[in-house]
Amino acid sequence: MIEVCQPEEWNDLLNACAQRSERVCAEHRNTFAADDTERILMALAQAVEQRDTQTAGHCERLSFISVALGIAMGLDRTGLRALYRGGYLHDVGKVGIPDSILFKRGKLNADEWTTMRSHTARGEEICRHLESLRPVLPIIRHHHERWDGSGYPDGLRGDEIPLLARILQVADIYDALTAARPYKPAYVPEQALTILEQETERGWRDPRIFKLFVRLHDEVLSKMKSFNAEDRSGASMRLSLANLQRSLMPESLELVRGQQVA
Repeated sequence: MIEVCQPEEWNDLLNACAQRSERVCAEHRNTFAADDTERILMALAQAVEQRDTQTAGHCERLSFISVALGIAMGLDRTGLRALYRGGYLHDVGKVGIPDSILFKRGKLNADEWTTMRSHTARGEEICRHLESLRPVLPIIRHHHERWDGSGYPDGLRGDEIPLLARILQVADIYDALTAARPYKPAYVPEQALTILEQETERGWRDPRIFKLFVRLHDEVLSKMKSFNAEDRSGASMRLSLANLQRSLMPESLELVRGQQVA
């Protein structure tokens, strides 16, 4: 039986992400952190992000988008917390990737690509000793797997890929596409969704999660500016998510039924 979060349980997660307030985010990092070691890892992940000014804010946005999608799908609180933490920690393994590879503007050669792909296993190894991060490890290790089995590090395919990793993956790609990077300009949301659709048709993304993400984008994400301007408490956004959750319930239950997300 899937435990569905009630709207009143969303306040702490949504306020931290939607308002993008360092004060509120700091409060929730303290709430979620089991001990000082976890807080250090979260800080390390943000330091990795800050190595590249082009990716500033990526982890915070990714946490918000992933949690919003998880809420729309009716995931339980453990799954939502894992998505929140995973947004910050998914690329922590890049701390061991040389700048010459991480910030290379051209294509990586075979050896460089092997090094770059190692960041998923490196990140898992960094975090695996903390029991509180156990639900996040599948996200860290598997967020670059592909639906058709052509991803890394383990070549998982279809439902072999952990559900939370599939959720975060779509959010990760969307944010990367809509942000400027050294090798490309920022795409407008319509372009990003088209690219995601093409990748899904190519067999790289879970088509069910992509379909749910499009609904989330149309009914919530595309309205974020108006939500923030009209209602700083986030009540309008929570209501939209609640309505979306109800409408998606049959599809979401089918997707998460029988899968262990924690």
